[in-house]
Amino acid sequence: MRLRVELVVEIADPEALARAALDRIDSDALLPDDERGHAREIVGRDAGEAIAYLVDPVDLVSELPGVELSHATWGSEAAEVDPEWDDEDDEDDENAAGEEVYDVPVGERAW
Repeated sequence: MRLRVELVVEIADPEALARAALDRIDSDALLPDDERGHAREIVGRDAGEAIAYLVDPVDLVSELPGVELSHATWGSEAAEVDPEWDDEDDEDDENAAGEEVYDVPVGERAW
């Protein structure tokens, strides 16, 4: 089963985000020192990388009964949000592949 989740976030405080990512890197006992330096450099200059470092897809499914994560990939990219985009017509729709798609505004749940 492939579960796709797409989030668009606004970074209100890039410095706080970078600090959180750097703290996570510094506290990661399993991260080799050479990789730690590289990770610190990247998240310190790129908010998208900081988010990608802090988001753990395992957390999305680890508490689900009967579900075991087989494979995960994730990343981040800059995105422009259209302020005039109206998602009312897109909610609970199907994409071109016939898969269910749920567009849920922040603060609401689809279930």
